[in-house]
This record gives sequence, C-alpha cells and structure tokens, in this order.
Amino acid sequence: MTAPLQQWQVLPHGRPTRIGDNMLTVTGDIHMPLVELPRRMTVVRLHDARLVVYSAIALNEDEMIALEVWGQPAYLVVPSDRHRMDAKIWKTRYPAIQVVTPSGARAKVEELVAVDTVAPDFKDPDVDFMAVPGTRGHEAALMVRGADGCTLILNDVVGNIRDSKGFGGWLLRLAGFAGDEPHIPSVVKMTVVNDTQALRLQLMEWAAMPTLTRIIVSHGDIIEDNPRQVLRELATSLD
Repeated sequence: MTAPLQQWQVLPHGRPTRIGDNMLTVTGDIHMPLVELPRRMTVVRLHDARLVVYSAIALNEDEMIALEVWGQPAYLVVPSDRHRMDAKIWKTRYPAIQVVTPSGARAKVEELVAVDTVAPDFKDPDVDFMAVPGTRGHEAALMVRGADGCTLILNDVVGNIRDSKGFGGWLLRLAGFAGDEPHIPSVVKMTVVNDTQALRLQLMEWAAMPTLTRIIVSHGDIIEDNPRQVLRELATSLD
C-alpha cells in the first residue's frame, strides 16, 4: 500500500474526461515497487452542482480550478482503506467536505481524516452509496442514474487493466487486476471478500438492471461492452 500524501502532490495523470452530463473521470499512475499501478478518480455532479469525489486524485491547479467551476466538492468518498492516499490533502484543501467511507474501512481512514458518515444522504435520488455485500464493509460502490442509463462505480472488487506489460504487468495479472477480461482480483478474494454468496447475489442483482450502461472501476478500463453480462460472468466465477 502506498503511503498517504501529507501535502498536495500531483502524480502523473491524464486529462479529465466527461461521461454523460453529470460525471467526469481522471486516470493516473502510482509508482509501486516493481509495478506502475493505474488508478482512477470519478466525480459525480449532483442536481444542485455539489460534487461527489470517489477515490480522489490530486490534479494540476488549472484542472482543480476547472473542477471547482463545474461544482462544489461536497463529499469525499474513500472507497476502501486501500484508497486513502489523497484523502488527507483533499480534506486540507476543502475543510468543509464530508468524508465518506464504508464501515469496515472507517478505522483505517480515521488514522488520516475524520469520517463524517458511513451512510451518506446525497439528497439526490439519482445517486446512491452502498457498501458492497460480502466485503466485510470494506468496499464502497456508487450507482448513478442519468439520461443515458445507469453507471455502477466500483473500487477494487473488479479489476480491468488490459494493457499491462513486462514484469509489473505479470504481477498485476497474477493478482487478477490485469487480464484479457474483467476479474475479481485474487488478492481481493483473499483479503476482502468474506462472503462469496452475498457478493455473487449482489453482482446478479446489478446484472438484472436493464438500464445498466457502464461499470467504472478504480483500476483499469471502463466496462461498456455488455456490462450486465460481465457481471453475470463475475458472479459465476464465485460459484
């Protein structure tokens, strides 16, 4: 796990990309021993222009200003205790932001920042927060409804890194984050998932949503090609 940042530090990342009318996403890289790990921040704009920041990444100043013009950062979702790296510096920049994390991650997150809630009410009927069943309360998900359908935002429970190369890529494949298709990473199965039946049922419940358009994951490509079938296959992999 990479050490949490103590001051604003911008690591390599791409340009923010809009998704539909109410979301944007940014991908970056974390240098770890033997591995360059791709990561993703997703920002959801609520009906009143407040922003829900999921798995935060520090951006360049002009990009942060553009984000603030787009909306007011109001909620900082730390989706697991493994994704605390930028939490403190975002809270320092936005003291009024509400820190949200699933209950199982709360103790670790509070080593860095105070957690305001594990069950937020965004006051927007189109955006829901939940702790993913079967993960001991350690993984948070968002469901976002929009004009183009529903978007499921997941953290580590699904990996979809497609362009991994070299020894680092081999390690990512071994852990299950990288491969030719989306996976529930082996390391997540071993360290996070404690109830495969509960997780399988949740995956099937999401797969039954006829309006599901895409799945956004913290590590890897966005899943837009038949995301419902992908969820069914992931559920089957837990049988």
